[in-house]
Amino acid sequence: MQRIEDYALIGNTRTAALVGRNGSIDWLPLPRFDSGACFAALLGDDENGRWLIAPAADARTVERRYRGDTLILDTRFVTATGSVLVTDFMPVREGMDPAIRATELVRLIRGERGVVPMRFELVLRFDYGAIVPWVRRRPDGISAIAGPDAVLLLTPLPLVGKDNRTVAEFEVLEGDTIPCTLVHYFSFRTEPDCGDPARSLAETERYWLGWSAQYREQGEWRDAVVRSLITLKALTYSPTGGIVAAPTTSLPELLGGSRNWDYRYCWLRDATFTLDALLISGFLEEARAWREWLRKAAAGAPATLQILYGLAGERRIPEYEIPWLAGYAGSRPVRVGNLAYTQHQWDVYGEVLDAAYCAIEHGLEYDAKFQPVLWALMDFLEGHWQLPDSGIWEMRGPLRRFTHSAVMTWVAVDRAIKLAEGGGIEAPVERWRRLAARIHEEVCRCGYDAERGAFVQYYGSQELDASLLLIPLVGFLPFDDPRVVGTVRAIERELMVDGLVLRYRTREHVEDLPPGEGVFLACSFWMADVLALSGREDEARKLFDRLLSLRNDVGLLSEEYDTRAGRALGNFPQAYSHVGVINTAHNLTLARGPAERRALR
Repeated sequence: MQRIEDYALIGNTRTAALVGRNGSIDWLPLPRFDSGACFAALLGDDENGRWLIAPAADARTVERRYRGDTLILDTRFVTATGSVLVTDFMPVREGMDPAIRATELVRLIRGERGVVPMRFELVLRFDYGAIVPWVRRRPDGISAIAGPDAVLLLTPLPLVGKDNRTVAEFEVLEGDTIPCTLVHYFSFRTEPDCGDPARSLAETERYWLGWSAQYREQGEWRDAVVRSLITLKALTYSPTGGIVAAPTTSLPELLGGSRNWDYRYCWLRDATFTLDALLISGFLEEARAWREWLRKAAAGAPATLQILYGLAGERRIPEYEIPWLAGYAGSRPVRVGNLAYTQHQWDVYGEVLDAAYCAIEHGLEYDAKFQPVLWALMDFLEGHWQLPDSGIWEMRGPLRRFTHSAVMTWVAVDRAIKLAEGGGIEAPVERWRRLAARIHEEVCRCGYDAERGAFVQYYGSQELDASLLLIPLVGFLPFDDPRVVGTVRAIERELMVDGLVLRYRTREHVEDLPPGEGVFLACSFWMADVLALSGREDEARKLFDRLLSLRNDVGLLSEEYDTRAGRALGNFPQAYSHVGVINTAHNLTLARGPAERRALR
């Protein structure tokens, strides 16, 4: 089984797939009749489907890279008899119809030197491996159908059916180019026309180069930032502007463990960091689309504000398990959906208000349609902010008064005041000032442990939590406040493992799950930001360089990292980790990066 970091990402801003170093592609097309979204990948389980193109004999070396600032992946296999280049991409073109329901995945096999025997294997499975489709041969390849799912495979290769798989053995000579195009579409619609692979490649390369060229900064971390921006774009569902946390589900936070979640949804708490990352990098249209998605998702009764939504703003995301799949490295259960959508978390109110303020601060036009939604959220928060919640980490244990949640309610009030004053909008500003002062006093009194000299995870506890690093980053207290300094030092002592930051010490009495997970990479980026803005720039740079070293060979980061085994953990690639790359690079480069601006609000 390949490691998580052995995969690369391809996509077309509507769906995404993961390509392994061994030449396999993991992509499960999931038709969504409401939005057309089909983000999905389950790694390492052939019964869930895969597509392998690789040398028949083990390659001596495997070299791969993205083609410049694009999402086109080139993988070179070097064998004893020659070398072959496999180019993988999903065609994306300017002006693509948002309502399009067909998705193409193209693989081009080009002989570079000598003669290389190759093998081809396609395992088509629908509904998470539960359905083996009906496959038919056709002159230009095969077709497969089952229920709403239909797939075309167009290729000149000599395909053979074997054990519910489609296989081929062939040779690639120097100068040969063999195209393979896999197309998924709804079976009740007309079979789509597929573009010429060579022309699709040229159009896709032109699209990505044009998009990435919008980033104009030149600095020591320019390549890392651009790759992270491209990754965020690939995780975007362009018809709505929603951005998934990751394109995968059930990749474990601990190998063999049960902390396996479905991240193919949009979290509100990502809003401010994502907006900052996009806006400071010059991508106004994506930021505007993300804000529009946020406005629509947050609309409704304030009491029903969720922490996550579907790509089109869907609210019902029921969670269920798939017992017939073994899971990655035996990590069970395999989950679809995320029950966290039913949790209440106060921090998202702060994130939504902060996102609205962030957008205006960066120069986006005032959104009058959003204003009534924001004020309704404030009305609800005023009467309920002291209720317990599930916290930023979505703990599936008892509700508590989490310190970070309380801090973010203060952020919500603070940003509402600034929105009203900055825009000359009528609002009960003086009442809100009193509320902000009351929340601030309570957090400093109940969320701070004077004996420890640090803020704590929840009121009355002695546990630490990496989310407390956000206290100065959101402007709740200055970086040089003794309580902030003490908290940072305590986290350095107790939550840092091999120089990286754990979210918290996982304990069964805190949540109803077995303990154990890797370090959470977003938290380490927060630590780098705090160090940089506290005058400890050399330490911040050292930590940032360490984080960049955890990227795989094509520049991608997972959610977590196992420092003992030296391997990636959690869903992959993780949007939040790549937001961290972008924001921390700017915090270390610019006079006022996103963290400093957020802290000064």
